[in-house]
Amino acid sequence: MARDAAVELLLSSNEPAIRFMAQRDVLGEDVSPDPEEVFSGPLVRGLLSGQQIDGGFGVFVYRKWTGAHWRLVSLVELGVPADARLRAAAGTVLDWLTSEGHRRRIPVIDGLTRRCGSQEGNALAVSCRLGMAEDPRVQLLASSLAEWQWPDGGWNCDRKATGRRSSFNESLPPMWGLHEYWLATGDEAAKESADRAAELFLEHDLFKALQTGYEVPQALLILPRMDKLGDSRAADGLDLLEGLQRPDGTWHKGPSWWRKPGSPGSNVEAVDWGGRGPSEMTTLNALRILEAAGRLDA
Repeated sequence: MARDAAVELLLSSNEPAIRFMAQRDVLGEDVSPDPEEVFSGPLVRGLLSGQQIDGGFGVFVYRKWTGAHWRLVSLVELGVPADARLRAAAGTVLDWLTSEGHRRRIPVIDGLTRRCGSQEGNALAVSCRLGMAEDPRVQLLASSLAEWQWPDGGWNCDRKATGRRSSFNESLPPMWGLHEYWLATGDEAAKESADRAAELFLEHDLFKALQTGYEVPQALLILPRMDKLGDSRAADGLDLLEGLQRPDGTWHKGPSWWRKPGSPGSNVEAVDWGGRGPSEMTTLNALRILEAAGRLDA
């Protein structure tokens, strides 16, 4: 079966984190990761390589894709256990996002905060996963995102936007971050904000914009964490995801916005996520989503 071939791809991965998540999230096995084994994986080792004494990686924290911000999102999505190295890296991101110099440049136009909420959202989610929810800097991110939320439930950094519609890309990470903050603290205001954002995605069937189409997999990845994948409005997005499956049972990643390590120019990645062809992470996430939706064969 195609599903079996896809699972076999994941179980034969040389990345222990991928093998573990396939066992737990796709096969439903009661397994616990061996932290030492997870940290030995080539992707994890690559994402942590070059860390400096201050917790950063020798470049601006938001530099694509080698800054601490991006490395931490990848590490958390790989399920890496929290440790001092990750918390130190998160500290550099939190220092940046909560600094007076950064916050005073956030504009408010026509009563709406124009902010790239993906930055605070990712940092909030990562910090909560790393056990840092009680940090005052993390609390500030959560309260700020709730305050900056637009009337339609999302966030937007576009200074020219009318306020009628917020941004898909800037709204998904804040939804994730606020949900993680609620899980970690029980803060009901954070849950309310996350639920409002989820409603924004669901009312557009996850991917149907007013004028253009959105990519759906990342939204589908977050919704089951919020126990919202059973909403009937997610069905079209799930159908779309199933339609992207290849005959061999795998999924291929979309267009790359990055270059392999060692490449000249900008947008150089910290690790090699693979070229064209079957993608382990994309296949893993697709199978996790379909399993959560009850759409995988027994």
